[in-house]
Order: sequence, then C-alpha cells, then structure tokens
Amino acid sequence: MYTIADVLDGSGMKLDKRKPSGREKDEASVKLLEQLRQKLHSEDPSVRRLAAFKLAWMQEDGLDILKEALFADFTRTTRMAAAYGLRKTQGRMKKKAFEVIQEGLKSRNNATRQACNHALRLLRKKPRAKAAIQKRGRKSKIEIRDITNKRQSRRTVPRKK
Repeated sequence: MYTIADVLDGSGMKLDKRKPSGREKDEASVKLLEQLRQKLHSEDPSVRRLAAFKLAWMQEDGLDILKEALFADFTRTTRMAAAYGLRKTQGRMKKKAFEVIQEGLKSRNNATRQACNHALRLLRKKPRAKAAIQKRGRKSKIEIRDITNKRQSRRTVPRKK
C-alpha cells in the first residue's frame, strides 16, 4: 500500500513517508496523520503548534509522530512543537508522553534537551486560578474621589457695610 518515498513539504525538507502502524481504521485517518505530520514541519509557527496539538489527541499514532519529530534530525522549531504536543497530551497517553519528554533530557542533541527541559518546566508550573485573574482585573479600575481645592478656603469674602 505505502512504499518509502520522499515527500517534499513547504520548507524544502524531505520527509520519508510514514509506514502505517496497523492501528489506523481507514484510508482517511492515514491521510490525516500524514497531513498533520507534514504540518508539524511547516515554516509557520501557528501551523506547527496546531498540528502538534491535534497530534496530541491521536493516541498512539500521534505519540509516535511527535516522538519521531522530537528525536529525528529536524529543526529546533519542529522539536519545540513536538515537545508542545507531548506536553498537551491528555488521557491514557499522558504518562507515556511524560516518559518521552524525560527520555529527551538524556538525548545527545542539545536542541532536543532544551525543548524537553522547557516542556518539563512548563508541566511543573501550576496554572493560576481564575479568581485571582478576575480579582486583579478589578483592581485596575480607576477610583474616583473628591479633591478639595485649597485656594477656595483661603479666600475671604468682603463684608458688606
């Protein structure tokens, strides 16, 4: 069905076609995974992040693609997007994604180590509560207050005779 072929993405990098893992249900899912894999290597950062986020929800197949992007010989920005996708993984794959990030800390490649280190720092950071954000918004309103004019109190009104 699929042979190893070179696919040219928008950045000029050559990507080998991915071999189906056997877990895909139909041809449409194979095409979607291939499109997301190509978008992960895009020049546009928002396209890369969106592709990584969508791959984070694709269970084993998404995890395999993100892991490949993190450890293969790709650009630093692709590795950062892959680390973002691994960080955003939810459900039963979250633990496996965390293990992949920790494995990336032991990598020989400096860009992989930096991406994994950044992802781990963000994973350990606690999100701020919504109440604190709303409270801070209320403090920024300007308070209106009365200012007395000292000049008026100094004036004396002449007496009528």
